[in-house]
Amino acid sequence: MLIRHLHYITVLAREGHFARAAEICNITQPTLSAALRKLEEDFAVRLVERDHAFVGLTAEGKRVLAWATQISSDFESLKLDLAEAAADLRGTLKIGVIPAAMPITGLFTLYFLAAHPLAKIDLQAITSRQIQIGLDSLELHGAITYLDNEPLQRVIQFPLYVERYVVISKRGHFRDQGTVPWQRLENEPLCLLNADMQNRRILDAAARRNQVSLDAQVTANSFLTVCAHIRHGGWVSIVPETLLPLYGLEEQFDVHRIAGDSTRHTIGLALLDRQPMAKMTRAVFDAVFASDLADSFAKANAAIR
Repeated sequence: MLIRHLHYITVLAREGHFARAAEICNITQPTLSAALRKLEEDFAVRLVERDHAFVGLTAEGKRVLAWATQISSDFESLKLDLAEAAADLRGTLKIGVIPAAMPITGLFTLYFLAAHPLAKIDLQAITSRQIQIGLDSLELHGAITYLDNEPLQRVIQFPLYVERYVVISKRGHFRDQGTVPWQRLENEPLCLLNADMQNRRILDAAARRNQVSLDAQVTANSFLTVCAHIRHGGWVSIVPETLLPLYGLEEQFDVHRIAGDSTRHTIGLALLDRQPMAKMTRAVFDAVFASDLADSFAKANAAIR
């Protein structure tokens, strides 16, 4: 058995098609089939459901796939670790980011690339549930997400800042009211994130604590869509205050605190807790401890208020 044979089965599972998988692996389809048969011989189990086309993996094939994904990732990390000194780190750091934290990710990018100017960063705006899947499958090196609400599993955490929430609406909608009570929001035409987004689940929980139900008329999976609706219509929304400077919300809309609201959640960096660490993951770990990253996040967040 060769490591590249394990790589072939991960590509086949992802593509779901023999010809496409062979093309991506830069081999012929008969070579791919022979490699899969060799794996089946080595493990003495059937891994692939075959007809005239790829049907799927057997139960045993799915178990092999989980190990193959991990082994392939470890092999690439080992090659990177042997080939390069830490000061010359190359490759792409993949970080999953909840949409609520996207406005402030530039600080993280600034610090990491200052330490590793030859590296690249791929920031992916995804849900916290997708982040957990990405970390478990080794497709992500880390994440910027909520640490104290629906916390990730098997990670090392580094707090960065505390998220707070404000109400935004068109000018004069609340007649210059200083704060808006939760009870008032229950009857407003709301535009919020959908229930797939953890930010929405946080707001729903806060509303329930105040005996209110948030029945949004419009939902979306991005804050950009939410802000566009408030600009062009009479909707009202509740957003993290870190969005205010990014979208220029204070210049366009009225911004109100929620009366009596004490909802606070910590957003931070999460790295997969797995030894040995991938070189990219280790580089982030070291960069956090070698810098004042958390202080910079806290100052940037405080400047918004």
